[in-house]
Amino acid sequence: MSKPIGPYSPILQAGEWFITSGQIGLLDGELVSGGLEAEMIQTFKNLKALLAGEGLTLQNIVKTTVFLVDIDDYQPMNAIYMKEFGSHRPARSAVAVTALPLGAVVEIEAWARIEIAD
Repeated sequence: MSKPIGPYSPILQAGEWFITSGQIGLLDGELVSGGLEAEMIQTFKNLKALLAGEGLTLQNIVKTTVFLVDIDDYQPMNAIYMKEFGSHRPARSAVAVTALPLGAVVEIEAWARIEIAD
């Protein structure tokens, strides 16, 4: 997992919630090459690593926001997103933005909830 590229925390706990900062396709401090697919795959690796550090998985995520530089990437993004989440379907927003850090084409932030025993 790469270090943050700015003055922020990659993941923070607030009660039973963990909130991640937006994740991009960073590997060893550099944006991976290969466009949307490569960036999405690395973004999910980074997200999974953050969650695993807190004992969580993608199944704990209840909300994501996906930022896309090109809204025409919506369908290809969806295909990779669905593959990563499987049958789990968190609530989600997807928005087009003018630019992302380091020239990334996609960024994902997430809210995960700790499972609470009944």
